[in-house]
Amino acid sequence: MAPTDETAQDQAKAAEPDRPSTAPPVGPARMPRWLPRAMVLGLALYACYQLGDWAFHQLIGLLLNIVIAFFLALAVEPAVGRMAARGMRRGLATFLVFFGVMVVGVGFVVMLGSMLAGQIVEMVGEFPKYLDSVISWVNQIFRTSLSRVEVQDSLLRSDWLQKYVQNSASGVLDVSTTVLGGLFKLLTIFLFSFYFAADGPRLRRALCSVLPPARQMEVLRAWEIAVDKTGGYLYSRGLMALISGVAHYILLVALGVPYAPALAVWVGLISQFIPTIGTYLAGALPMLIAFKENPWYALWVLCFVVVYQQFENYLLQPKLTAKTVDIHPAVAFGSVVAGTALMGAVGALIAIPAVATLQAFLGAYVKRYDVTDDPRVQGHHRSRRASALARMRAALNRSRDAQPPPPAREDAD
Repeated sequence: MAPTDETAQDQAKAAEPDRPSTAPPVGPARMPRWLPRAMVLGLALYACYQLGDWAFHQLIGLLLNIVIAFFLALAVEPAVGRMAARGMRRGLATFLVFFGVMVVGVGFVVMLGSMLAGQIVEMVGEFPKYLDSVISWVNQIFRTSLSRVEVQDSLLRSDWLQKYVQNSASGVLDVSTTVLGGLFKLLTIFLFSFYFAADGPRLRRALCSVLPPARQMEVLRAWEIAVDKTGGYLYSRGLMALISGVAHYILLVALGVPYAPALAVWVGLISQFIPTIGTYLAGALPMLIAFKENPWYALWVLCFVVVYQQFENYLLQPKLTAKTVDIHPAVAFGSVVAGTALMGAVGALIAIPAVATLQAFLGAYVKRYDVTDDPRVQGHHRSRRASALARMRAALNRSRDAQPPPPAREDAD
């Protein structure tokens, strides 16, 4: 039986000598060389981010104190600069300015503290009389038969009073810690602001030494703008404090409340230079003293404080800020809201000068163009008659331009 073609081909392949295979051997895939380095670099960046985030949250209080100190140094820079221009050393000039501010502040606090202590002593001594008048008014209105002895016994035996006394006794240490922490923060702010103001030229020189000459001029211009805007902001706050003090002085004099001048100064300064809670803190003291004269006077003072606060927030403050700091009232109001949301009371205090400085600095370098004469951007609409006349005038000008010129006359021989 003859072999088939497939059998012959198999025998021929078996008779051929073995040849090496040209295909590469198949083995396990190797890791790219750059992958371990990329993984190590990613882990290192993540660790640096976590460390930076932890350090930032730990130092956020110090950073806020430095920001407050910087703006305080900008506020006293004009006075220190004038004294230094007359030949006085900047360190001594800065010390005199801060010493004057401290003397005025301490004197104001001592005066109001002594007045408040005297009023509290008188109110404690006359508290039974106030309680009798309130009880008689309640009995007359609600047809009850209460007595001062029953009210005092019920108050002394009440559970909430005992819990309040226990919580107050246990919270004395917390209050002391808070007061000491506040004093330490205040000392930190004054130290940093003193160094910023006294070493202002050295600080500016250190910043300019790492920048090219063109950038140095921009930094110095930004510094001048910050000083100008911070001074304008303090001027606006002082003006609002004056207006607030005068308004509350008129009310207190009309009601016959004692110590009206001191209370007016208290309301003006505290309400303007302590953000967020300054208004309520400032209005509490006049209400307390007015309550001593007549409980209805305290209600009148409360109503006036609330109404004046709304007038100041929505009408007076935006307009004064727009004129002194040169920013739009809506921008001023929005900056205060944003600063409060980001940094609390500190943000509300420094938001307006910071935004005004940024706006003035950007306005000095942003290129502007002439705006077209269009009612949509000019803010007024022309009447139909004026617009029709303008269209007719434009049509006449176009028809005049479209007419061919008259032929030239030939000169007579």
